[in-house]
Amino acid sequence: MYEAYFGLRGKPFQLNPDPSFFYGSRGHRRAMAYLEYGLHQNEGFIVITGEVGAGKTLLVRSLLEKLDSKKIVAANLVSTQIDADDILRLVAASFGIPSKHLSKSDLLLAIEAFLVSTTAAGKRALLIVDEAQNLTQKAVEELRMLSNFQLEDHALLQSFLVGQPEFRAIMQSPEMVQLRQRVIASYHLGPLDLQETQAYVEHRLACVGWKGNPAFDAEAMREIYNVSQGIPRRINALCDRVMLAAFLGEQRRVGVELVNQIVSEMREEQVTPTAVGAAPVPVGGAQPASVALDLQRLLADPEAARLLANAGPSFDMTRFDERLALLERTLSTTLNTLSQLLKAAPAQQEAGAEGGAPAK
Repeated sequence: MYEAYFGLRGKPFQLNPDPSFFYGSRGHRRAMAYLEYGLHQNEGFIVITGEVGAGKTLLVRSLLEKLDSKKIVAANLVSTQIDADDILRLVAASFGIPSKHLSKSDLLLAIEAFLVSTTAAGKRALLIVDEAQNLTQKAVEELRMLSNFQLEDHALLQSFLVGQPEFRAIMQSPEMVQLRQRVIASYHLGPLDLQETQAYVEHRLACVGWKGNPAFDAEAMREIYNVSQGIPRRINALCDRVMLAAFLGEQRRVGVELVNQIVSEMREEQVTPTAVGAAPVPVGGAQPASVALDLQRLLADPEAARLLANAGPSFDMTRFDERLALLERTLSTTLNTLSQLLKAAPAQQEAGAEGGAPAK
């Protein structure tokens, strides 16, 4: 909506992870270095953790874009709370291995045969598991067992486990001791600092042709950092609303007053100011945002997650999450636009009345 007004080629603060917007902060560069180190080692597990919205999925997608498909066969799996047998079927499906009606033993043989043929063809197999904190303990153990597949002295499968902070606690449990022995590197992706937050905002704007319009005051940047706490997804959600408000107000400069106005509006919409971009929390009657919250609660239910995971090969949990985020964002933007128009209506009516008054 505001792109043309500011001379931009596209939306700079979209919530969906797009590798073309990857910003190499100090933490993101180090996390990427760990992943690339793991690729060089060609064995074991690499574990990356980080807060919700810290940029883990974007990091993974940026890595996948760098991979040479002639050398590496990569599978990206977004996990849910599933049984140990189901994780094997999801791994098989991610690599394109037919697994329907196979018993567990036959499934393991099929996966091993695929890995051997991949190695024989001069390629390597890489499994990336996103949202690893959702894995059950038995599912993690199955992944560890897959790392035992070898051809002579070469590991046939390497795995990257990417998850939220609670996955670190899971890794430290006594039952995970054998997996910990297979981890060759681990890194926790933290938030951006103030300088990185400003650089992140300017980087995303520059990716769509920003040339200083609108300009961001230093105090506005500081407030964006304070509210978002340096979490990229929260920065995106806040800055998108700020850009929209600047467009509606025909402003070419973003000041701290405008940022505070948007933060106040988000509070009124039941979005906690310290978790911009997170799930809205309804406090009154039925709200449009409550629909998204109910869906998120549904997905958090283990039984519901199991049913969704077994909904068939056409069901794509990643796409579902993206559509849910898009729905939340669209509803929020629409409500904000209506609010701005309603606020402007009385002033426009008064101006019209004055302009049409007969001269005395």
